[in-house]
Amino acid sequence: MRKLVLLIVAGLAVGALFGHLMMSVPGYWLIRVGDSSIQTSFWFGLVLLFAAFIVLHFVLRLLSGIIRPMGRFRSWNSRARNRRAMQRTVRGLVALTEGRWKKAEKTLVNAADDSSTPLVNYLSAALAAHYQGHHTKSQEHLNQAQLTTDGAETAVGLMQAQMMIERQQPEEALAILNRLDKKLSNHPQVLKLLKQVHLSVNDWEGLRRLIPRLAAQKLISQQERDQLEFKAYRELIVFEAQNPTNIERVRGLWADMPDYLRGNTELIVLYTEALIQANEEPIAERLLNHSLDNHWDARLVKRYGLLNVDAARQLVKAEKWLQERPNDPELLLTCGRLSLRTGQWQKALEYFETSQRQRPNGEVCAELARLYASLGEHNKSQLYYRHSVEMLAKSLPSLPQPSDANDSKTPDSKQKDSKTIKKSA
Repeated sequence: MRKLVLLIVAGLAVGALFGHLMMSVPGYWLIRVGDSSIQTSFWFGLVLLFAAFIVLHFVLRLLSGIIRPMGRFRSWNSRARNRRAMQRTVRGLVALTEGRWKKAEKTLVNAADDSSTPLVNYLSAALAAHYQGHHTKSQEHLNQAQLTTDGAETAVGLMQAQMMIERQQPEEALAILNRLDKKLSNHPQVLKLLKQVHLSVNDWEGLRRLIPRLAAQKLISQQERDQLEFKAYRELIVFEAQNPTNIERVRGLWADMPDYLRGNTELIVLYTEALIQANEEPIAERLLNHSLDNHWDARLVKRYGLLNVDAARQLVKAEKWLQERPNDPELLLTCGRLSLRTGQWQKALEYFETSQRQRPNGEVCAELARLYASLGEHNKSQLYYRHSVEMLAKSLPSLPQPSDANDSKTPDSKQKDSKTIKKSA
């Protein structure tokens, strides 16, 4: 009740205010068109103008209500087409997963125009065409995918590179990936594919430079990194060492090599051989000395005994090692060879025979046989040659021999064989 009274009071106050304004602010509107004119009071004209505004507002709302159903219909139709396109896209992706390439390609392409994700449609269609062997069609779908979506170059390039790898075209894949790598540094998928391509084309230098980036992005485990680094450096050293003039390149590889690899026996042997071929045996001697002082290995000991440097100095060093390892057969063999090079025949015999007693070995037997023959003791020489051959024979694979075949034959079959031999004669 109070609200109603307040409203009535407010209405009377506003009416009184407007009445006062109408009396105190006289004026008029004059509208003249040609010879005709219309004149009215200011306040009445203001009421007419307000009424015209209200009428225009309702007319516009009425027209909007008439037009809006068509817009709503178009919007509904667009959503329905997009929904159907998404359903077809899903069917196409399912067909692609199931290996029905032809159906997948057709379904995905037909749904692409109405799809909200045409990039997915065309990339998947390109993959389906690729699996069918339709490489030209596949490239067309990739081109269309790039046109439909801004910023799709990376996705299209990765898909194209993957296809090139599967088509056994690693050089083309490498060109695409290098271009992407320059544009997107350290992109995980680009790095993974680069690793795959470098391995497929035996690009060990490229792989060597890529490994730290793979590790920094945590794309390979520590174990895989160790394996890849070892393989890359091994293959590079083997390749460069084929030409003795490339020794500086081999040295550079050795200097760039991680510390843990410089303790790997196989790599030490390869580097030593490269130095020897380049007539740098003093450097090879220092390398072997340092390696054996830190990491004992039979292969390095044997290679040390075959170096063509100061044999007397080498023998002194080897005999110091022998004080620590008096029963090492490889070291005894090396000491024997170094003794031969210094002309100490009897000492060499003692070292060889001690090595043979520690562990019988065909190589040591051959050294003893050669040395005894040179000393004129032919009986001992023949004995050790026979031992050497017998030890070598033990390492041969087990294969049938004529004696085994003869033993398995019956007397009648042996008699038939002898008659056959006589007839042929």
